[in-house]
Amino acid sequence: MAGPAPGRRLVALALIVALAAGLPTARAGQAPRPAERGPPVRLFTEEELARYGGEEEDQPIYMAVKGVVFDVTSGKEFYGRGAPYNALTGKDSTRGVAKMSLDPADLTHDTTGLTAEELESLDDVFTRVYKAKYPIVGYTARRILNEDGSPNLDFKPEDQPHFDIKDEF
Repeated sequence: MAGPAPGRRLVALALIVALAAGLPTARAGQAPRPAERGPPVRLFTEEELARYGGEEEDQPIYMAVKGVVFDVTSGKEFYGRGAPYNALTGKDSTRGVAKMSLDPADLTHDTTGLTAEELESLDDVFTRVYKAKYPIVGYTARRILNEDGSPNLDFKPEDQPHFDIKDEF
């Protein structure tokens, strides 16, 4: 009997890492650390992510950069309905962030053709703004799996919330 498809194995591994990362760990002579509780981490389809575009007052506001979904609700004055960066919400706006563009054609996950400078800017904004300021609530399905269902080899477990590579050694 054949095992699960490689794409499913990667998703299962990613979920295990995400769950295990939130568990307390103890080394010899140390008391376990209390588990940090954050919002549940999940995979978002494009349709699901679109529900969190800041249009509903009682809904959180989410946006994705590099396939990582951030809760930007605390920046409602920037990302809420009618706010200057609302166009970035409810989708993976990686290209727009890299190009510092709100052009609808740039509000996509696609990084094809970006310059080295734009890619460097993307990494800088991703780390210094989004990862530093906003909680990670999930990932786009595209980040874990390619269009054909094969594993996305660019997925980095260290981007998982509450994951600290130092805890692994």
